[in-house]
Amino acid sequence: MQLSQFQPKAKVYTLLGSPNSGGGMIAFGPVPSRRLGKSLGINNIPDKVCSYACVYCQIGKTLKMEVKRRHFYEPDFIFREVERKINESRSQKEEIDYLTFVPDGEPTLDINLGEERDLLREFGIPLAVLTNSSLVWREDVREELLGFDFVSLKLDTISEVLWRRIDRPHKTLKLEKILEGMLEFRDEFKGRLVTETMLIDDIDYGEEFEKIADFLKELNPDVAYIAVPTRPPWEKWVKPPKEEVINQAFQTFAEVLGGERVEYLIGYEGNTFAFTGNIEEDLLGITAVHPMREDAVKKLLEKANAEWSVVENLLKAGKLIKVEYNGKRFYMRKLKSRV
Repeated sequence: MQLSQFQPKAKVYTLLGSPNSGGGMIAFGPVPSRRLGKSLGINNIPDKVCSYACVYCQIGKTLKMEVKRRHFYEPDFIFREVERKINESRSQKEEIDYLTFVPDGEPTLDINLGEERDLLREFGIPLAVLTNSSLVWREDVREELLGFDFVSLKLDTISEVLWRRIDRPHKTLKLEKILEGMLEFRDEFKGRLVTETMLIDDIDYGEEFEKIADFLKELNPDVAYIAVPTRPPWEKWVKPPKEEVINQAFQTFAEVLGGERVEYLIGYEGNTFAFTGNIEEDLLGITAVHPMREDAVKKLLEKANAEWSVVENLLKAGKLIKVEYNGKRFYMRKLKSRV
């Protein structure tokens, strides 16, 4: 039985690949999330259309740098793909805590985001979106984000020089307008608002943490997360920062927000990836957005009662690639942005 009797009208849509063939899945997971529990991901942006080209991005290089919102997939198609994955997950007794827009690019570039959000309300599962904040200066984007239960805003820096070095934004974007948009959004948003600040090595942060802390005090997020790269980044020189840098950021943020509202995103999220009935589809769907450590892949294969030959066949077929990062082996979907 379907989760809902709502039957969207069929429309023509663009596909990354056949949803049942392991090519370009819209919905993936559920995956373990340090912020959201068991999160079923929604990949509403093709590889890799973004407004930033962050040096630490785990998806890979930005193929199309854009800031103009446009159509990517029909909302009805996204609805059906999410419904299919929810049904598969529940048939395997996999729990879902959030439906999360966390795509191969910036989710707010999708001009249909608000309509997709409204359709997905049908399932009665909380909705989350992880955005790089670049378009929050737009009134229409803020209006659409207001309808989510959980919004994560990127806040890597508030200094122009560091912003351009770390996040490498589209040339038309203005940091000052983005920061103003974040504050305007906070004034109206009733859901759970968090920020994420990614720290990397070989960056002279100087007094940047104090400046970010001052902004956080005004923004007043529910939680300010401090993150480090835990999966293979696009730029090979990117490494996690030294412990004293991470601690300095934590102490500085905690001074203005309180220690209970500052948390680390620096540990491994665990191996509790969900098997939803098709091991190849699950592997390719998850690793398109979320590179998996080798131990996590083995755990998922064990859950699916599958052999390591599944991975070997995907590697031989050129659908998966393996990389080493920070002493660990990761497996990732082979995307144009990663080659």
